[in-house]
Amino acid sequence: MDEEYDVIVLGTGLTECILSGLLSVDGQKVLHMDRNDYYGGDSASLNLTQLYQKFRNSPPPEALQLGRDRDYAVDLIPKFILSSGELTKMLVHTDVTRYLEFKVIAGSYVYRDGKISKVPSTQAEAVMSPLMGFFEKRRAQKFFSYLQYWKEEDPATHQGFDVNKGTMKELYEKFGLEAGTQDFVGHAMALWLDDDYLTKPARATVDRIVLYTISMARYGKSPYIYPLYGLGELPQAFARLSAIYGGTYMLDKKIDKINVNPDTGLFEGVTSGGETVKAKKVIGDPSYFGAGQDPEEGGKIRVVETGKVIRAICILKHPIPGTDNADSAQIIIPQNQVGRKNDIYIAAVSSAHNVAAPNVWIAIVSTIVETSVPEREILPGLQLLGNVVDKFISITPLYAPTSPGTNDNIYITKSYDATSHFETVVEDVSDVWQRVKGEKLVLKKRETEIEA
Repeated sequence: MDEEYDVIVLGTGLTECILSGLLSVDGQKVLHMDRNDYYGGDSASLNLTQLYQKFRNSPPPEALQLGRDRDYAVDLIPKFILSSGELTKMLVHTDVTRYLEFKVIAGSYVYRDGKISKVPSTQAEAVMSPLMGFFEKRRAQKFFSYLQYWKEEDPATHQGFDVNKGTMKELYEKFGLEAGTQDFVGHAMALWLDDDYLTKPARATVDRIVLYTISMARYGKSPYIYPLYGLGELPQAFARLSAIYGGTYMLDKKIDKINVNPDTGLFEGVTSGGETVKAKKVIGDPSYFGAGQDPEEGGKIRVVETGKVIRAICILKHPIPGTDNADSAQIIIPQNQVGRKNDIYIAAVSSAHNVAAPNVWIAIVSTIVETSVPEREILPGLQLLGNVVDKFISITPLYAPTSPGTNDNIYITKSYDATSHFETVVEDVSDVWQRVKGEKLVLKKRETEIEA
């Protein structure tokens, strides 16, 4: 503990592990600590006993016949990886893929008018889709064709519309798309969390839809991949990477104090078990910086609560009805469909991904809390699952840092939101990297494909 480090990282959640991996590869001397005796923090995967212990404080009931403990790796925070998205680029850039195996998620679905339908990703699927009537399909085909052929440097492909200035609402109107179509394009393909995107320049949405369709084309079934043995494998893989590049790991280390120089206000080190270790900078998840605690007298408020997320982990003994017996699925319920401000997400995986016993599915329903009765808010999602063998509900506050960290060298990550994909996590990684390093995160392009 008497060495000095460039960076101390607190917490082994995925965001922190990606950052420690990238910083180690960058040549920084990293010390990574966690108060828990396991990797993953909030993004850990639990076996059956751990799951019941965490939520019920009791062993799994034998009457449910859920199979062996070791068959389970249940994600506390469910997310899928867009196969051509930023996290995939990070996995390939860092070569972390050598520690992981992936499987394609069988289908991406959207809820509309009381039922779920597969999100069309090709013109052929769009023609067959029950999501649109005959005339709307023709309009949608023209819209997707426009996106497919749009090239920034070729004004002939712009059809008189400037995506950098015109809003997404105007682009939808240009093609005459109905509100229901706008819903699934904006929420199930562009993966926006609410409708604020409609009044902003269309460019960001166009880029997101193109990313979705490229990801979709890569493996055909859906745009998402998922690591075998659960998401808990991801932080461990990045931790291994950090270790290869000289990063030091310490689990089961209670953090007693974050030390700040009283004269300069700059971070100096961390005290754990009476020992202090020095470093120039610290990165950590909100739980290490006062999240959920009252600030001490005269203490600095470093994180604020920005909302709450409700998640229901459900154990099923059948695939989700309407998904064609899929071994896995993502379902998005756009907020307009159920009179809400935020979408509801369902992520389902099964024994096909080595995360549950044979013939058991794990489906997790999540959304941002909007009312005083959060459990009622996820009902539209729960009702799609059919018979639920058992379920575990959590309501978790979301935290964000109050300052960028550039003035005191204390850089705090954000909590994991309700989305069932990793794009927002990666935005946070890039944002923290830029604040820590003062430069944009640039990932080397490599041609390696992820086998899935």
